[in-house]
Amino acid sequence: MTDHVLTRVANGTGVITLDRPKTLNSLSLAMVRRLTAILLAWRDDASVAAVVLTSSSEKALCAGGDIRFFHEAGHATPPGGSALLEDFFTEEYALNHLIYFYRKPYISIMDGVVMGGGMGIAQGGPESGLRIVTERTKMAMPEVNIGLFPDVGGSHFLSHAPGQLGNYLGLTGLTMGAADALYVGLADVFVPGAQLGELNALIGNTPGAQLAGAIRALGARFAADAGDSPLKAQRAAIDLHFGAASVAAIMASLEGDDNPFAQKALVAMRQRSPLMMCVTREMLLRGASMNVADCLRMERSLVRRNFEHGEVLEGVRALVIDKDNAPQWNPPTLGEVTPEMVEHFFAPVWPEHAHPLRHLV
Repeated sequence: MTDHVLTRVANGTGVITLDRPKTLNSLSLAMVRRLTAILLAWRDDASVAAVVLTSSSEKALCAGGDIRFFHEAGHATPPGGSALLEDFFTEEYALNHLIYFYRKPYISIMDGVVMGGGMGIAQGGPESGLRIVTERTKMAMPEVNIGLFPDVGGSHFLSHAPGQLGNYLGLTGLTMGAADALYVGLADVFVPGAQLGELNALIGNTPGAQLAGAIRALGARFAADAGDSPLKAQRAAIDLHFGAASVAAIMASLEGDDNPFAQKALVAMRQRSPLMMCVTREMLLRGASMNVADCLRMERSLVRRNFEHGEVLEGVRALVIDKDNAPQWNPPTLGEVTPEMVEHFFAPVWPEHAHPLRHLV
């Protein structure tokens, strides 16, 4: 249903409000299509000078894609070949590209949970994006936890994070707050939750053409209030451990460090899909030298391979459907992951002329 995406235009600003609070605004195919249609219409509408993405709930902007849908559609015949899945990821990644290169200021209020697919619709590019965080922000790319990989452009924005921060975030799937998001470069402005009323008034009263500048000025008042970044404090350790030559080497390096931060990362990685951690590391290596469009095309192929393999279906079963928290990863151990297994994920699925995202530039 498309009524989970509400819109209004006032004073030259188009406001999109995600309104599916029971699922923390998890994205359905209908929502992806509605968002795309809105943004395409407003892109060429002279009466809309800026776009704001927000939520009806302070609990989340968007917790990601609708993974229950992934599980249901992924068990269609043939396995992993559901037409609805194909449509979802093709259209979601095209939406991510549209947002990254949007021609007008694209302002996302990342209050509460912003994870996975939520990051994809919140991360406007450097020319247009303005990303706001609060003390309630819980940001992550946790896909390896369900046997997937950090997609929706994660191969680009994580691989371009400073040092080894992208590897740390992608391989552990751990959550970060506002100060870390600002430090990593995945947020621009901090506004305390108590001042969101002031922010919303500013959005309503400021002409759209002047809105981005006005929000930056508001954020400047609170720049010191975001607090210290734990990732900044641990940066040397992150670069040391996550700069190792393989996932196995990273984990071995962490094992030799009794720092609680390192041990927390190690515990997290021991719970993740061994295969998808290896695929994620390889994806980030490749993504570092690729543009956004090529990253999204790579991810589109990877997601097809993943559903063919079934790792994400098992991860969602264990964590969301049956909730036994005991995924049977395939293969079950890191030592059983071969280079050939990883390379298979990057083998072309389609000829270049037939790739479903071939039109992205």
